[in-house]
Amino acid sequence: MGQIRTKRVYEASARDDGFRVLVDRVWPRGVTKRRAHVDLWLKSVAPSTELRKWFGHDAKKWKEFKSRYFAEFDNGPPGLDQLLQRVTGGVVTLVFSARDPENNQAVALREYLEDCLAK
Repeated sequence: MGQIRTKRVYEASARDDGFRVLVDRVWPRGVTKRRAHVDLWLKSVAPSTELRKWFGHDAKKWKEFKSRYFAEFDNGPPGLDQLLQRVTGGVVTLVFSARDPENNQAVALREYLEDCLAK
């Protein structure tokens, strides 16, 4: 099994990031595609607009956010299987724009993917 990392899009990319996947539904402000250095922009695995707005990066809503976000995966969004395959092949870095490095969709998605791979 590969390794799943998370990293803010505003941080410099590194060789050991492996395959970089932007997991935001909206392109990050102030970042050019060249500077972002992402291999894939996978909007389909980002939280729905409604869920993102409801959450508002409020740490108090984190547990409920993850529960609602994971429920969105029950519909099997396009790209989820592709992402799981990438993870089994090596290092994947889930890139995000949120300020909070611990309570964001990339961290939640990493947890979801790790659970899928552990089954």
